[in-house]
Amino acid sequence: MRLKRLGSFAREFLIFGCKEAASCVFAGTFLLLLAVSGHIAIPGLARYDFLFLAAIAIQIVLVALRVESPREVAVLSLFHALGMGLELFKTSPAIHSWSYPEPAIFRVATVPLYSGFMYAAVASYVMRAWHMFDIRMSRFPPLWQAGGLSLLIYANFFTNHYGPDVRWPLFALVLLAFWRTRVHFTVIRDERWMPLSLSFVLVGFFIWVAENVATFFGAWVYPNQARGWAVVGPSKITSWTLLVIISFIIVAALKGAFPRKAQAEDANKAFPPEVNPL
Repeated sequence: MRLKRLGSFAREFLIFGCKEAASCVFAGTFLLLLAVSGHIAIPGLARYDFLFLAAIAIQIVLVALRVESPREVAVLSLFHALGMGLELFKTSPAIHSWSYPEPAIFRVATVPLYSGFMYAAVASYVMRAWHMFDIRMSRFPPLWQAGGLSLLIYANFFTNHYGPDVRWPLFALVLLAFWRTRVHFTVIRDERWMPLSLSFVLVGFFIWVAENVATFFGAWVYPNQARGWAVVGPSKITSWTLLVIISFIIVAALKGAFPRKAQAEDANKAFPPEVNPL
C-alpha cells in the first residue's frame, strides 16, 4: 500500500512538473532565445532588436495555435506597458538601478522594447497555469482591496528612491488581505490547495532563478555586474514576489475570480469544504 501511494505521488509530481513547464511556454522559449541570441549574428540586426522581433513572433505563433487568445494578448500588452514604465524609471540616469549596454533600434530612451516582454512573461505564466491546473480561489478578498494593494505595490517601486522602502509593510498588508485565501488546483483528479501567499513567494523565487540566468546571458546588467557577472542578490526575490502579486491580481480580475458582494458575505460565514492539501 505504501509503495502504491509512493508511485501515485511520483506520477502526480511528474505530471505537475510537465504542466508547470507547459505553463512557461512563452517565458521558457524567450529565455532560450536569450541564451542563444549571444551566439547568433544577423547582419544589420542588433541582438536586442532580434529579441524584440522574436518575442512578437512567439506571440503570433501562440495565438495561431490557440495557446493564447487575443484577449489574453491584450492583457499581456498591459503588462508590457507597465513593465516599460518601470524600466524607463529604473534605468534613467538619476536612478540607474540597472542598464542595457547593447545597441537597439526598437527602444524608448534607454530601454529596448524587448524588455517589456519579460514582464508579460510573468503574466503569461499565471494565465497558462490558471488554465492548466483548473485554478479556483476560496476566501478571496474583494476587488477594491486587492486592486488598491496592487497600486500601492507598483507605486513603491518608484517612491522607494525618494523616501522609505515600504516593501515589508506591504508584505504585512498582503498577509492581512490574503491570510485566509487558498488557491485550489488539480493536477490529475484530486483537487489540492495551498495558501495563496505561499504561492506568491514560490513563483517569486523561481523568477529570481530565471533572472540570474537572464543576467548571465546579458539580458541586462546591474551595477555590481559591470566588470563581470555576479549572482543577483536574494533581496530581489521580494521585488519579484511583489510583482507576481500585481500580475496575479490583474489576471484574477480577467478570470472573474473576485467575489461579488453576496459571495463575500457567504464566505465570511464559513470556510469552504476541505480538500486535499498540497
